Amino acid sequence: MSSHRPGTAALQRIGHPAPPPDPADASPHAFPDGGRWRTEVPSVEGPEALAAVLAESARLDVPVHRVSQGSGVWMLTDAEIAEMVAACAERAVELCLFTGPRGTWDTGAATRTDSGGAGPRARGHDALAGCVEDALRAAELGVGALLVADEGVLWTLHRMRTAGVLPAGMRFKVSALIGPVNPASYAVYERLGADSLNVPSDLTPAHLTEIRRVSAAPMDLYVEAPDDLGGYVRLHEVAELVRRAAPLYLKFGLSRAAGVYPYGAHLREHALATARERVRRGRLVLDQLARHGAAGTMSPLGRHDCGPLTRFPHEAP
Repeated sequence: MSSHRPGTAALQRIGHPAPPPDPADASPHAFPDGGRWRTEVPSVEGPEALAAVLAESARLDVPVHRVSQGSGVWMLTDAEIAEMVAACAERAVELCLFTGPRGTWDTGAATRTDSGGAGPRARGHDALAGCVEDALRAAELGVGALLVADEGVLWTLHRMRTAGVLPAGMRFKVSALIGPVNPASYAVYERLGADSLNVPSDLTPAHLTEIRRVSAAPMDLYVEAPDDLGGYVRLHEVAELVRRAAPLYLKFGLSRAAGVYPYGAHLREHALATARERVRRGRLVLDQLARHGAAGTMSPLGRHDCGPLTRFPHEAP
């Protein structure tokens, strides 16, 4: 696939030079079904927001492969999780919920200092155990994917998966809050058990190519990022991002919008409005892909497998 950079053909008609795409930049990888990109609507914080997303996606004809939630398993009742699982199953959409306690909401003050301390990682044994409890509860209720923001939690859950304590098909997604920023760290997260990995939304196309030279693990990228993750709007780059980073989950975030974590009914109207707007942003992304000849490389709907991935060896219990 060529780079399909915006405006290239028009600029060439007036003699303005455009950099030619380098075939060596393109990712050689794809999802197991042959598709090069999938879609994700993030910050879907409960059944009502999920219903709004699914209705808006039908209205705007926006295919949705995955929805993710950021407040955490522990911020939802069993009935709410079961309702979300059923709604996603009906549409063959993957549901991904965030695991448990994280340092940014914990009692330690270091995350509020200039250094950021340990950030969202799980502080101490009890927080690790809380994430494990969330994973077990989510699995029992039929959730098939979990967001993780700690390397130790990821490795622990992966070991539980291989030991049969968690379902063998459970998928783990590295959060954008700790996303890897270089090829070596990306490969380490894959080996710790990640099935897809958020990377920071300010990585350059060259950075994405560097990562793809060491790993084929699916990548998640906000093509529009929330303000607390930089607020970057990269819709015009989307076809080139697919070319460089496939297999890629295109995440429809929202800049200039207040956060909703941890979600509750006091944020209801804002959460529903932003959920709908994220889907509309998805429509803009899909239109851009179509204009640049990349729309036909979408992974089929209902496919959530990530392919064979490389793991660190570990002893069975």
